[in-house]
Amino acid sequence: QVQLVESGGGLMQPGGSLRLSCVASGRTFTSYTMGWFRQAPGKEREYVASISWRGGTTYYPLSVKGRFTIARDNAKNTVTLEMNSLKPEDTAVYYCAASTWVALTSTSGVEYWGQGTQVTVSS
Repeated sequence: QVQLVESGGGLMQPGGSLRLSCVASGRTFTSYTMGWFRQAPGKEREYVASISWRGGTTYYPLSVKGRFTIARDNAKNTVTLEMNSLKPEDTAVYYCAASTWVALTSTSGVEYWGQGTQVTVSS
């Protein structure tokens, strides 16, 4: 079992920045590819970033590429998501996820979910 706890969400104006953190406990953190997903009201959950177990490979969809950055600190069992140039369409509940897939770009590959943290982008 892996437990994931997110923090760092909140309300931000368009163009601003937020940093989300996720702390993992339980099984060996380095066994997992880590990712961030989001779900807006009435929409399906979608991936926004993932990172390989060593941190050397990252994936982003076009909607956030160049604005979001995922990173991990294996010594601290932590994965972060730096979000810049936020837009109203980034408003969603953001979820931390763990997977044994090499490339995590779909909810199908997620084995563990965090409880989610709300991000609201509004003026």
